Amino acid sequence: MSRNDEVATRLEEFADLLEATGVEYKPTAYRRAAENVREHPAPIEELAAEGEDAVAEIDRVGDAIAAKIVEYVETGEIEELTDLREELPVDMAGLTAVEGVGPKTVGSLYDALGVTDLDELEAAAKAGEIQEVSGFGAVTEQNILDNVPFARESRERTRLGDARPVADDALASLADLDSVRSAEVCGSIRRWKPTIGDVDLLVASEERDPIVEAFTDWDAADATIEAGTGKASVRADGTRVDLRIVDPDEFGAALQYFTGSRAHNVAVRNRAIDRDLKLNEYGLFDVSDVEGEAAAGDGDEADVEAAEPDATRVGDRVAGEDEDGVYRALDLDPIPPELREDRGEVEAAAEGRLPFLVEPGDLRGDLHTHTDWSDGAFSIAEMATAADERGYDYHVVTDHATGPGMVGGVGLDESDIEEQAAAIAEAAEEVDIPIFHGIEANIDADGGLSTDDETLAALDLVVASPHAALGQDREEATERLIRAVEHPHVDVLGHPTGRLINERPGLDPDIEAIAAAASSSGTAIEVNANPARLDADGEFVRAAVEAGAPIAVNTDAHAPRELDNARYGVHTARRGWAETSNVLNARSLNGLRSFVL
Repeated sequence: MSRNDEVATRLEEFADLLEATGVEYKPTAYRRAAENVREHPAPIEELAAEGEDAVAEIDRVGDAIAAKIVEYVETGEIEELTDLREELPVDMAGLTAVEGVGPKTVGSLYDALGVTDLDELEAAAKAGEIQEVSGFGAVTEQNILDNVPFARESRERTRLGDARPVADDALASLADLDSVRSAEVCGSIRRWKPTIGDVDLLVASEERDPIVEAFTDWDAADATIEAGTGKASVRADGTRVDLRIVDPDEFGAALQYFTGSRAHNVAVRNRAIDRDLKLNEYGLFDVSDVEGEAAAGDGDEADVEAAEPDATRVGDRVAGEDEDGVYRALDLDPIPPELREDRGEVEAAAEGRLPFLVEPGDLRGDLHTHTDWSDGAFSIAEMATAADERGYDYHVVTDHATGPGMVGGVGLDESDIEEQAAAIAEAAEEVDIPIFHGIEANIDADGGLSTDDETLAALDLVVASPHAALGQDREEATERLIRAVEHPHVDVLGHPTGRLINERPGLDPDIEAIAAAASSSGTAIEVNANPARLDADGEFVRAAVEAGAPIAVNTDAHAPRELDNARYGVHTARRGWAETSNVLNARSLNGLRSFVL
């Protein structure tokens, strides 16, 4: 696992602290450098080993920033960054997690009130001290107070997109060990929830100590939290990773036990009880001839999140080595991990009507991508080539249009869109994949679009997304989005709530009403696969599926590597019970053309 993200995060922290201390211009340079370091295909540590000149070859990384990157890779610190932290000793990430609080606000409140963390920020707001600071007021103070709980909660959970690469790297390191029979993630990360607490790993092996030793020696582990017989915990890239080792003949039962939500596991275990069976992390046992406490276990069928200290291997084992076998022994079709939330999946599995969920390989193209015509970093041809390299049949360019929520000159007006059409036609001659010309239009507060109808009508595909007025109440948000999906030129409703996970909650519309409107108007609802969005979420997707509205799994990619985020969108769609037939961009080239014409 390269250190590009780690280095980029340090540069972003540098930018925030510079901005908070009143430095101008430099913060922008550091943020641009951070973005390009994160996107650079080569591991930053390999470039740093070659010297500052090699690092400085990255676009927008000047000599001064290159020197700091090399310093960090070699020593683990940047002296100037350490000095800035001492000058402004604040929890920058925690404070800026409050919507409306940026680095400058952090600096101002530290200078005026000595605020260093969320607790002090909340106390100052409750005491009415913030509105007394120059440049603030009662409304700002109340907004801060209202958003502190969300910020505090977000600090306790890690985005799936940050945790999953850590989990994948840990699994890869364990899979190389000869003694490992099977290895898999479990818990909420295996259900592909938008945020997770810890990364949980499960390994099947007859051995214990060599695997624990290898795990604690994993090169991505920053610190060992604990290490015992058959269990260990480390911290990697700020995320806790827990390892549990079980006997191979118990692996399937343990994987089922430690994957499902509490409610799902209760439902499955109660089904076992009804059949004189006992299900726990060690297996599925026939206890019809066992009496008393041994058959009942610990007597608390609801407490399935924690390990069962009193659980025993009583009775005859009827399943446990593989997970599918556990479900089948209970007369259930195997239930995909994404569905294990006790939302009807057990009943569906019993009746043979589980959906045939969409798979990552089913996508035929991406309907929402950006180029350097707006805020992307790569050309039309470069993005289309990257799509072709991933085996897609078509590619859609949907750069930002001007309108609400677009800042810093980002966004194409009608004349720009007309000019881009010629550029797309030219790029199509350079690549081996059809390129569709689209736009990401902005939905204003009333549901209108930022681009005129004549221009929209000339485009191949229109994604309409909310980027501003994201604090509307439920009724306003619902009416606004329904008006957008009913617009005759809108093909896809993009990231419908506008949420940013762990940053802002976004809109809270009536999803059933929007799904019904989308179904009636033939508009697709987007599952934005950007790990910071995953919007629409699984609940919204299920509403769309049940209403008969198509969904579109798009990455919103601004660079080629972001096209790989499609897997997060597919698994989010699976959480909403989406089948391949529900997904617009799982259709063939002719199928897509039929939809947009």
